[in-house]
This record gives sequence, C-alpha cells and structure tokens, in this order.
Amino acid sequence: MAAAQAVEEMRTRVVLGEFGVRNVHTTDFPGNYSGYDDAWDQDRFEKNFRVDIVHLDENSLEFDMVGIDAAIANAFRRILLAEVPTMAVEKVLVYNNTSIVQDEILAHRLGLIPIHADPRLFEYRNQVYTRHMTWVPLGNQADLFPEGTIRPVHDDILIAQLRPGQEIDLLMHCVKGIGKDHAKFSPVATASYRLLPDITLLEPVEGEAAEELRQCFSPGVIEVQEVQGKKVARVANPRLDTFSREVFRNEKLKKAVRLARVRDHYIFSVESTGVLPPDVLVSEAIKVLMGKCQRFLDELDAVQMD
Repeated sequence: MAAAQAVEEMRTRVVLGEFGVRNVHTTDFPGNYSGYDDAWDQDRFEKNFRVDIVHLDENSLEFDMVGIDAAIANAFRRILLAEVPTMAVEKVLVYNNTSIVQDEILAHRLGLIPIHADPRLFEYRNQVYTRHMTWVPLGNQADLFPEGTIRPVHDDILIAQLRPGQEIDLLMHCVKGIGKDHAKFSPVATASYRLLPDITLLEPVEGEAAEELRQCFSPGVIEVQEVQGKKVARVANPRLDTFSREVFRNEKLKKAVRLARVRDHYIFSVESTGVLPPDVLVSEAIKVLMGKCQRFLDELDAVQMD
C-alpha cells in the first residue's frame, strides 16, 4: 500500500521539500509504471480535461486548465506572448520635431503604445493577393471604421514633454504583426501559469502551534478553528499560497506539513494590454495552436505519401 501511494504521489504531485523539489519531471508515459495504462486516450482526455473561469474583467482573466501536460500549458503561454497578432505603429514620418526627444526615441515610444484596433479585420502587410486590389472611394472610410474605434488604448500615455515653442508634427503607419517579430505587437502585459498548491497536514496542529502555522503561510491559506475549547489548524484555501516554504524554518512544524503542487492543474493569469479582451486573446491563442497541430498533421501525411 505504501509503495502504491508513493507511485501515485510521484505521478500526480510536485513535492516541495526544505531544500529541494521532487517529481518535477513528467513521468506518466506508457510503460514507465507497472500496472498503469498511460497510453494517450482521447476519450479519457476529454473526460478529465476542463477549463474553469475564476475571474474575468475588462483587462484580465484567471482560469484553471486541468488535465493537461506542462508542454501544452506552456504552449498557450508562449502563443499569447508571441503569436497572437495585434496592430502597432511601424513607421513614423516626422515632419517637424523641435522637442528634446530625438526622432528615433520618439518613434520607438510611439511604437510601444497599444492600439485599440481589432487585428482580425486587417491583413499582414507582407501578404499581398489580387483580392487586395480595391477601389478606394474618397471620404467613406468612416463607414467601415466609425469614429473612435481605432485609437490608442489609453489616452494618458506620456510620449514627450514640450517646452514653449517646441513642436511635433508626424504621420504614423500602423501594421499587423506578432510578438515574435517585435515586442510591441505582444497583446498581453503578462501571461503566466502556476500549478495548483496542495497542502496536507500530516498530523493535528493545535494550540499555539496552530497560530504559528497560520503565520507561516499567505493570508487565508490556514484557518484556526475552536474545537472543543482548543485551537485547531486546518487548510482553508491552498490556492492562495505562494509557497514561500516559511514553514520549513520552524523546527516544530516542518514535519507536520507536506507541500506539493497538483501536476496537471494549471492556474493561468492573462492580462491584456487593452487591444482585445483577455477571453478573446485566449480564444485566438487556441486557434493558433490548432493551426500548428493541423500543419504538423499535414506534414506527417505528406511524409507518409512520399
């Protein structure tokens, strides 16, 4: 029984010790554990996989992605950072600049301003087809893009400070791009994930020790209750913990707690720059990943045919 529990812990938990971390590598591949069928199965994956939305507002999104490997989680993060397209200033034609800010610095600062324009309505500049040949009527561009729809995300970004008599007169051209080309095209301010904390009390912690244990963790992780006149510690919300491992500095408590992380439960945090809502960015990242998978399958089919 102890051996089975050890194997299960190795398969499902990343364990934090006082001086190191155990079980950090993925090991659930076919044939690695006797008695376990770890061959990939689509029905089992669809049954175990889920996405839980924890928080969503105009600019940020936190969600849990459960039942996947670290490689897939990291693929979503990297796509959000570098492969979801946005619009950004590419060329700046400076007609007059008498400020103390050099033209090159000014152009660089302008390029980093998030532009509130849906990139899905634009094409990449380096992909030109005959369908791009259109008659451009004079003065009706407002019908396609109503006033105020294409603009900087924020109106209060400081670009330069002018002294009396100084002037900036320029023209900017915006193009569509992705973060792999330049960081100014990245649609997210942050895109990160962490494994769900799993905190287990190995023995009852009572009295003053319960209060000491609560102080070792982030607020809200450990709760102290009154049970039959005694203070008793219990794990209330392990999700809030940052795993400072402060408890391992307490000689009385370090053997009373096991710190671990659930191997296949990822807590994602996505903060948009404002160009698109965060839920739309995640949806676009999924489309990019699906396109990558489809291209890989097409390549495999092509190799098999050869």
